[in-house]
Amino acid sequence: MSETRRPTLADQVYDQLLEKILEEEYPVHSRLPAEEVLAQGFGVSRPIVRAALSRLRDDGIIQSRRGSGSYVLRRPDRELISFAPLESISDVQRCYEFRIDVEGAAAAWAARRRDEDDLAAMEQAYRVLEETYQENKMGVEADQMLHLAVARGSKNPFFSSVLESLGDQIAFGVKLSRSLTLLDTPRRQELVLSEHRAILNAIRLGQPEVAQATMRHHITAAKDRMFVGAQDLQETEA
Repeated sequence: MSETRRPTLADQVYDQLLEKILEEEYPVHSRLPAEEVLAQGFGVSRPIVRAALSRLRDDGIIQSRRGSGSYVLRRPDRELISFAPLESISDVQRCYEFRIDVEGAAAAWAARRRDEDDLAAMEQAYRVLEETYQENKMGVEADQMLHLAVARGSKNPFFSSVLESLGDQIAFGVKLSRSLTLLDTPRRQELVLSEHRAILNAIRLGQPEVAQATMRHHITAAKDRMFVGAQDLQETEA
């Protein structure tokens, strides 16, 4: 991922702040230094720091309190950096953001235009994905096969072409997410399968709005789960 483009200064500050949070230099609930202090410490301008903080907020790592500053909301699982270098994580998150809109639209069009062959391809891909999950395998190719089947069901080749062109980047993100899932509770794996099932059900029933919403929810949840440890997931389920 990190070879696809040169990291910006905001990327670098994002990575360094995330590392400090992972290492608990900035513990959960603690207040981050002021923008001016961070800018001086990293040797960058305040707008650069502001951009990095904005990304951390988008990823649910920190939150801003009016008139008080930024606070650490949660610390991602340390295992995150066992599977991916820090400098790639920002790109992974941005790729997921892009997929939310593109694949959400593809699912909506698939609900309108899919035919029986498309539905059969989606069901076959889902069965393969389910089998890999039951065997506790990575299932990266199976996951991509299912998402591509949905895109092809839209009958708009631009959707499938975009996913195919981003194949390596998407696979990297899915592999990272799946690696964390395999370390977590079985409930997390069941949750991912149920999200895929909901997407296919909406497409089969010809419900474009529901298909779009369920696809957007699934990819957003996958993005968020990357920064949620087992303890956070259990608290969410409670």
